[in-house]
Amino acid sequence: MLEIKDINVFYGKIHALKNVSLQVAKGEIVTIVGANGAGKSTLMWTLAGVLKARDGSIIYKDRPLPSFAHDVAASGIILVPERRRLYANLTVRENLIMGAFLRNDINEVKKDLEFIYGLFPILKERSNQYAGTLSGGEQQMAAIARGLMSRPEILLLDEPSLGLSPLYTSEVFKTIRQIRDKGTTILLAEQNAHKALEMANRAYVLETGRIVLSGTGKELLANAAVQEAYLGVRHKVI
Repeated sequence: MLEIKDINVFYGKIHALKNVSLQVAKGEIVTIVGANGAGKSTLMWTLAGVLKARDGSIIYKDRPLPSFAHDVAASGIILVPERRRLYANLTVRENLIMGAFLRNDINEVKKDLEFIYGLFPILKERSNQYAGTLSGGEQQMAAIARGLMSRPEILLLDEPSLGLSPLYTSEVFKTIRQIRDKGTTILLAEQNAHKALEMANRAYVLETGRIVLSGTGKELLANAAVQEAYLGVRHKVI
């Protein structure tokens, strides 16, 4: 469904992504793990059409990825950015409706809004509350819900558990599974490697802009290097 091959992305002279290649198949949860500054958000913004790769290719459904962010969103790839980035002075409902800004099927938008409220009951309770007054966990749910209102084929989730309590983190990961089970393909960039790898069909490790490991989620969970670097496991040296 999505194939990234040998892309290089720069911030001025800073080489942020270096020959990055990965694949996402329909119906998968694919996880990218890595430390702060590894390039996870850069990859997400590139896939969303905000940043441009200097070379390499990004193929989406057998065609080159559109050049502009608006066209990428219209094609079915939607980014839920790091740190939520809600419209703080709009209500929860208004934020969700903003997620459907490319759609003209008003009756279906209303149905999707009710579906979202079923998936996130707390958002229905808070629908007329300003988004900026929500807790961190509630804001993350609203950000994911806003993304879903566009009916994405691929949902890009950038650090959805960042800054959340353990309770909300578990709730967010449970919701991600539910979204995949409803048919949405997910590419997840996440520092919480254990939870992300547990539910991933496949996963990649990104370090200083390079993919250094790949495999199934279970394979990377069992990898000694991943355990030491990201899971806090220390192996004895004999």
